[in-house]
Amino acid sequence: MIIITRPGVTDEELDHIRERIEALGPRTHLIRGEHRTVVLCIGDQQDLVNVPMLSIPGVEAVRPVMKPYKLASRQGHEESSEVQIGDSTIGGNALSIIAGPCSVEGLSMLQETARHVKAAGATALRGGAFKPRSSPYAFDGLGEEGLKILSDVRAETGLPVVTEVMDTRQVDLVAEYADVLQIGARNMQNFSLLTEVGRLHRPILLKRGMSAKVTDLLLAAEYIMKQGNMNVLLCERGIRTFEDSTRNTFDLAAIPVLKKETHLPVVADPSHAAGRRDLVPALSYAAIAAGADGLIVEVHPNPEMAVSDGDQSLVFDEFDSLMAGLAPFAEAAGRTL
Repeated sequence: MIIITRPGVTDEELDHIRERIEALGPRTHLIRGEHRTVVLCIGDQQDLVNVPMLSIPGVEAVRPVMKPYKLASRQGHEESSEVQIGDSTIGGNALSIIAGPCSVEGLSMLQETARHVKAAGATALRGGAFKPRSSPYAFDGLGEEGLKILSDVRAETGLPVVTEVMDTRQVDLVAEYADVLQIGARNMQNFSLLTEVGRLHRPILLKRGMSAKVTDLLLAAEYIMKQGNMNVLLCERGIRTFEDSTRNTFDLAAIPVLKKETHLPVVADPSHAAGRRDLVPALSYAAIAAGADGLIVEVHPNPEMAVSDGDQSLVFDEFDSLMAGLAPFAEAAGRTL
């Protein structure tokens, strides 16, 4: 941490600043300039997090040197991380495509979908057993029955399962069935839930909150990683803005920003960003070109009859076309499918 003093700071004020900092643990070093004196704090930044620095006489500004998300940052882990999911990894040279319906509606529908997306090249199956819905009257999932269906389809197809956990009380139950636990946008800052899934050594797909900054997303990941679980996947799924021509505003720039800031793999969700299936291919191509390590896409055999998010779900032929269209973009980005 660097403390920038105001012009004309006195020696007495400098001595007080240094004494205040060193009493908390860190050492200090002065850097005197022509107009400013800077106090460099050497030690654990956490010792100073809750100190009201700006209230100390002579202090004008405080600047962190290290990122607040130490475990997620590239500052301490320069190489990109890879997360193992089933027989494949996310974060390596090959792109990972997670596909399936918004909600698990029944065994036959999920079987049909899983068989098709696997044949088209998907590496994992998504499907919600527990669904957070804005309306308390909307379909909110089949619960444990849905988890059992996901497990049965995994046994048949070999596709690892990605499904959402909404509550700390559900963590152990969902972990019995899922290969990857998803933390949805509404729960990105549910710190109790983040801490609870952090104790698992199971991959966590962490979606960016609707009003969250990139730093907020990385600090949410830090909650998980601080508990010892380093298997975190970040997901850009669009943010809420004044624009209403799409369901959310797809923050494409966040993908290269995340790739620069963190070593964690980054997955894009074009389905929730668009809210319309006709826009999903274009957003998918853009995400791969921007550096995403994979996609999570909603696919349904009959979107007209879907109990949730049918408007943004691709039919099988559209998913096939998407997978074929991804090839040149993957190649241009130096990736493979």
